[in-house]
Amino acid sequence: MPDVLKILHLEDNRHDAELVDATLAAAKSTNGAVYPPGSVIQLVPGEAMVKRDKGLNTTTHDWEFFELDVSKDGTQIRKRGFAEVANRFGGNCFGCHNADRPEWDFVCERDHGCASLTITRAMTGALQRTDPRCENPAVSPEDAEALEQLNQLLKAPEQLNQLLKAPG
Repeated sequence: MPDVLKILHLEDNRHDAELVDATLAAAKSTNGAVYPPGSVIQLVPGEAMVKRDKGLNTTTHDWEFFELDVSKDGTQIRKRGFAEVANRFGGNCFGCHNADRPEWDFVCERDHGCASLTITRAMTGALQRTDPRCENPAVSPEDAEALEQLNQLLKAPEQLNQLLKAPG
């Protein structure tokens, strides 16, 4: 099973336990699987993907992508959609997941065919452990370093854009 995926379930699903079991079975598969409708996968707190009913959107294999604002008070959807949603790192969700080999049902991992993430496993782990919706222990020095590196990564495109727009 991918070690950094958080696999959740939708609150309004009538068969929560079966859905969670089927989602976990797909995630643990060593040769690929189709996730059941209602599966929710979240790598970092600010984004998620939800498997919708078969045939809803064949382009994305029925996955809907979300960019989220999260706070201690809950979650707000900033963007949702299929092939058009971009995440806060500037990447188009569909564009990355589309490179995934078919047997993995658009769920990326190191050996599934998707491009490497621009953020490291240390950064995704730090984001997960500091999710403001959860009661978190104090931030470890390792997580603080990973979050600072992420902050620098997010600033870099802004600095480059400013240099390109500067006169002279």
